[in-house]
Amino acid sequence: MARRLRFNGTGSGEGGCPAVHEDLDTGEVIVHGPRLTDPAALAQLQHLGEHEIPIVMPRNTLIDFGPKERDEEPRVFTPEQFARLFENFRHSAWHLEMRRRYAVDEATETYTQFVRGETPTWDLDTPWSRGIRAKTADGVFVGRVRIVDDPPTEGQRYLLAHAEKNAALGEDVRNMWRADAERVNLPDEDFWIFDSHIVAVCLFDDDDQMTGAELITEPARVNQYNRLRDVAQHHATPFREFVAELAVKEE
Repeated sequence: MARRLRFNGTGSGEGGCPAVHEDLDTGEVIVHGPRLTDPAALAQLQHLGEHEIPIVMPRNTLIDFGPKERDEEPRVFTPEQFARLFENFRHSAWHLEMRRRYAVDEATETYTQFVRGETPTWDLDTPWSRGIRAKTADGVFVGRVRIVDDPPTEGQRYLLAHAEKNAALGEDVRNMWRADAERVNLPDEDFWIFDSHIVAVCLFDDDDQMTGAELITEPARVNQYNRLRDVAQHHATPFREFVAELAVKEE
């Protein structure tokens, strides 16, 4: 079906480009202007897709004719769309893990090995492992703080063991008791932060299966999550120290 577009305006007194249009049905904004062709400038662009065309738009044209209100409808990614975020981040990816159980873990052979009392055989050559190891080897920060109940659930004990694999891939893994997380007012939700400007809040069903992720890019909200990351990092304990403390606690 053809789009229904409204012409919002142009910075040119003669009605020429650049100009701003708005889709009346979807709310999407369509702009056109001179194409950016300078190779040195193109090389600096981030997340430029194969079929995307960068254009040059005067700042005042966007201010004058772009929508002023935000779309408050949550943007929810499917698990497949969420997975692609791990391909595109450039500087950092950080995860707060608050749940007592993750169904996806229980479907793995390593979880079965763990439940049998065996040391899991970690595969460091999966597509995920190769991708994360390549990122960290290039100086990119990947980290997580895992919240643990007292006593830990079976799933949390598995993740304490799984931290050895995370560390082997170059991740920074830390743990915190749930009581301490509540004391410093960490929220009861799982989320990833990519490059300090994209937040993905993980969504789960009643069976602890991840169903998608809500994408947050509004700067004020992102800053709130960045502050929570800093609080969690400050109060959490490196996982090997945490495991040692847990062993003494359970003697």
